Amino acid sequence: MISKTSGPRPGSRLRGVVLLATAGLLAAASMTFLETTAQAGTARLSADCASGYVGLTFDDGPNPGNTNNLLSALRTAGVRATLFNTGQNAANNAALVAAEANAGMWIGNHSYTHPHMLTLSAAQMSSELSRTQSAIQNAGGGTPKLFRPPYGETNATLQSAASALGLRTLTWDVDSQDWNGASTAQIVQAASRLTNGQTILMHDQYATTIAAIPQIVTGLRNRGLCAGMISPTTGRAVAPDGTGTPTTPPAGGSCTATYAEGQKWSDRFNGQVSVTGTNTWTVTATFRAPQKVIATWNATVTWDGSGTVMTARPNGAGNTFGFTVQHGGDWTWPSLACRAA
Repeated sequence: MISKTSGPRPGSRLRGVVLLATAGLLAAASMTFLETTAQAGTARLSADCASGYVGLTFDDGPNPGNTNNLLSALRTAGVRATLFNTGQNAANNAALVAAEANAGMWIGNHSYTHPHMLTLSAAQMSSELSRTQSAIQNAGGGTPKLFRPPYGETNATLQSAASALGLRTLTWDVDSQDWNGASTAQIVQAASRLTNGQTILMHDQYATTIAAIPQIVTGLRNRGLCAGMISPTTGRAVAPDGTGTPTTPPAGGSCTATYAEGQKWSDRFNGQVSVTGTNTWTVTATFRAPQKVIATWNATVTWDGSGTVMTARPNGAGNTFGFTVQHGGDWTWPSLACRAA
């Protein structure tokens, strides 16, 4: 007579142990595979960005008919950028500001009406900035942490107004010249000069700029560079999540630019600027129309679209540079701003 039992037979217990052990091994193998894959992904990302990060920036948006095309091009290229919006455009196109934020872009302050800020009083400067902060916040773009002054014009008063609102003032390292009619090929060529931590100036409204984005991104990747965010702490490009080690200018610190009057003639005068505090400086000199600089020496200089703002950088000739100004009846010295970069 065979007795019945509700418990498992010895063979079934053994099979259960084997099955559990097998499942455990499979789980462990699966975990090892996932960890290995994640590590490989991290290593691959690190290799892709071995040369560092740069900041892609676009000014003057948002604009109906242009901004959506810009966002589409950036998403297709798989990159994020910093978009410096004017307050009036943000107020008039709130949905586009929200679209920028939803696309993962960082949104900066570019003043409310895009004026020549240095012609304004301190109170007017503050108003331009605070109204833009409000317009971007109200449209769902978050609270900007970066301010790009229109035309790159800045001085201590403006920077103080920006700092009071928690904004870091940022100009640029490379000018794409898209505002000056640069072709797509020329914009791509300008981006090829970017190095680790630097930013490039571009604009929201030009088809040539949007067409350049895929080529710019490909060129960066070929050089081991990735598009990143701009650190509000250093003003330099870092990893997109902001957790990477901030990239600081080689000499770091701050600098001071001091103006000295030179020779004078009936129609022109010479000026000299001496920089102290660092050997890697960028000096912005703002002149007043109808003044015109007709000669410079001991620095590499670029100009903004107005022709009144000159940006000077070292060219190996030391920390003192000069220029000749055709004054046109205005003998006013230029205003100076210096940053270590």
